[in-house]
Amino acid sequence: MNAQGLLLAAGAGSRMGRPKALVHDADGTSWLQRSVEVLRNGGCNGVTVVLGAEADEAVRLLDGLGVDVVVAHDWTTGMSASLRSGLQSLMGSDMQAAVVSLVDLPDLTAAVVRRVLSEREGDEALVRASYHGRPGHPVLLGRAHWAPVAAAATGDSGAKAYLEQHDAALVECGDLASGVDVDTPSYV
Repeated sequence: MNAQGLLLAAGAGSRMGRPKALVHDADGTSWLQRSVEVLRNGGCNGVTVVLGAEADEAVRLLDGLGVDVVVAHDWTTGMSASLRSGLQSLMGSDMQAAVVSLVDLPDLTAAVVRRVLSEREGDEALVRASYHGRPGHPVLLGRAHWAPVAAAATGDSGAKAYLEQHDAALVECGDLASGVDVDTPSYV
């Protein structure tokens, strides 16, 4: 399937104390760079990164990685702004689907992305990873869902209501990762 990774990394990370796009693990690994690699190694044809808070500094971390960068100028209104900006940037592409992921999933692996991608194909795909029955990321959105998801996304809930209303297929990935997003500096 022709799929573009869509990495949402625009928030200020208020509980983290800095934008999560700028966080590095204790060993120096950039969350932003690792997230791009996970999407690529998981089977995405390319990666679009949506930035917002301190975007200029985050762009420097992406230098040389060959990604598309979109700045969500209204990022302060919540994750939905990032999702809308990212999906709108893909509208003119020839991609069949977008694999939406978050920068604050440090144990997400390429194997999870591959499993989600292998579940469904085509413009109608609507799939989300689950971890021991709990829905999470990444989410596979077939092209047919981009405009309606962008129109329905509000606040910090992103596409959650849309995915529930349209019975997104859940793909169990708890054997590959925890699916837990990290919000505080105690992790790093």
